[in-house]
Amino acid sequence: MENMKIQACCVSMDTITSQKTLELGNKSNLILPFIGIHPERIDDDLELMINLITENQQNISGIGEIGLDPTYVKSDEDNKNQIYFFETFLSLAEKFKKPISIHSRKSLDQIFSIMTSYNTTHALLHWFDGSKKQLQKAMDMGFFVSYGPVTIYANDKQALLSQTLENKILVETDGPVKFSRCFEMKSGQISFIPSVVFCASKVLGKSYDEMAMLLEANTKSFLRI
Repeated sequence: MENMKIQACCVSMDTITSQKTLELGNKSNLILPFIGIHPERIDDDLELMINLITENQQNISGIGEIGLDPTYVKSDEDNKNQIYFFETFLSLAEKFKKPISIHSRKSLDQIFSIMTSYNTTHALLHWFDGSKKQLQKAMDMGFFVSYGPVTIYANDKQALLSQTLENKILVETDGPVKFSRCFEMKSGQISFIPSVVFCASKVLGKSYDEMAMLLEANTKSFLRI
């Protein structure tokens, strides 16, 4: 990261990984800590996470990964808990003026509905995987959207990227997901980012440097810095 002059948001899954993320952030200013509870982990300790966010509000860059995902819902109780967790974190993000990273797999329309009551201008729909209509809705609501390594070889992702407002585009790795094709099933790593930037520059008809500068400006806007 230091050699590539890259800072990265380190996004957490639960209370345990959030504490590790905070430790990483304390060790290096290249790490921008995001802490929160992923919708897969609704059995985690919400009160502990609320306290963790409150006590470390000066040290965290954002709240995440939070959101909704019916993949992990096995009962009405699970569904209610996911929504409760999500809305709790949205309220904390507004209270402390922190950006958020949202997991929205198979739940975009529900998230759009909930987010009408919250600030969306510093909200990221990470790894956007919706339709063109849903992308337009995201743009209308002021969301940021991010694209990862799969964009390099997925025509549908490139098509979505081409229709995203330029000032709302971000890039990511989403480790530890493994990527095929040119990445030979390696897990996502920070060294993939230049390739994603290069791909985005070609899709949008920009030079690499122009794309990198645009992404830096967008990141600062998202992070409120």
